[in-house]
This record gives sequence, C-alpha cells and structure tokens, in this order.
Amino acid sequence: MIAFIKGILDEIAGERIYVDNQGIGFEIFVPGSVVRELPAPGTEVKIHTYMHIREDVMQLYGFLTQDELNMFRLLITVNGVGPKGALAILTVMDTEALKLAVLSDDAKAISKAPGIGGKTASKIILELKDKCSLEDVLNSGAGGSGSSFGNGAGTARNEAMEALVALGYSASEAASAVRSVKITPEMTVEEILKNSLRYM
Repeated sequence: MIAFIKGILDEIAGERIYVDNQGIGFEIFVPGSVVRELPAPGTEVKIHTYMHIREDVMQLYGFLTQDELNMFRLLITVNGVGPKGALAILTVMDTEALKLAVLSDDAKAISKAPGIGGKTASKIILELKDKCSLEDVLNSGAGGSGSSFGNGAGTARNEAMEALVALGYSASEAASAVRSVKITPEMTVEEILKNSLRYM
C-alpha cells in the first residue's frame, strides 16, 4: 500500500496531478480543493494517497492532509459513493464543512456536489453521523483550542451555538460562526455570541 508520495509536482491537469519521485511519474486523482492549494509545478510536495484497485483498474487518489484522506475513506464506505463521488464532494466542501453538514442533517449542502443526489446525501448523513464529532469540528476552528480551556469555555461555546440556532440559524451556520471566533477562557456566552454574529 502506498501511504504517501513525496516528490516534485510535475504537472496539474484538471482533476489529475503528476508527481515525479526519483524519475517515476505518479498519476494521482485529486479533488478541486487540493488543486487550489497546490504550489507551482517544480515544487516538492507530499501527497497522502489511497490506492483504489478493481479488476480492470488501479488508481491513486491524493490529498494534502491526513484528515482529508480519512474523510475520503469514510465517504467511500457509504454504499453508492465511489472514489469519484467522494472527490466531487470534497471539491465543493472541505472536511470541516462536510462534518458540519453531516451533523446538522444538511443534505442540500452535500447534494451540491456533481453526481450526488438528495438520496445519496441523506445516506451519507445517516451512515457518517456517528463517526463525526461536533467537538472535533469546533476545536479545529480559529477558536479551536477550546479543549485546553477546560469545561467552562467549552460549555460557553456550545451555549453560544445553541443560542444562534434559537435565533434561526442552521446548526451548520452556527457552528461555522462559532469556529471563526478566537475564544479565550475568560469569554462569556454573550461575548462569544456577539463575535459569532459578526461572521453570519
């Protein structure tokens, strides 16, 4: 199994990139989110990879982070979602946005990916909901060191999110706004809420 490939980015061609590793060129399929973050050709890159093998094909799929790769692996466990469908989803939304969509039952956001219909999006939510943690999503944002603040800051952050939902925002929108706030241990629910509203 090829866990990652480190080499010189030789070419970017749509949904494919070519990485030169000691004279061997690897063709790797990547989502649009990866293409947008890649450096210029001629630069060294490290691509985390997944090898997809079928009777008639062997393809590499690549990502810049382990978290993206892990989400790709989760997506392709869902019946009806193949590697191309998973890439399409990760092209229109990053891993944190996808987790928020799953946790907030936002099938509409997921179905914006080409080839992903409403039924498939709902199936993704159903099968991945217990594998996504809201705490992890919140902690990964700009205010994401909340877990180091102890239960106080974590509780205030969650209460602020609940208040935004009560104001009519979706859980996905509320979590995204709270994640955008740089939270300190001294901040009150009202302060977190006020700062979160600036991002809405």
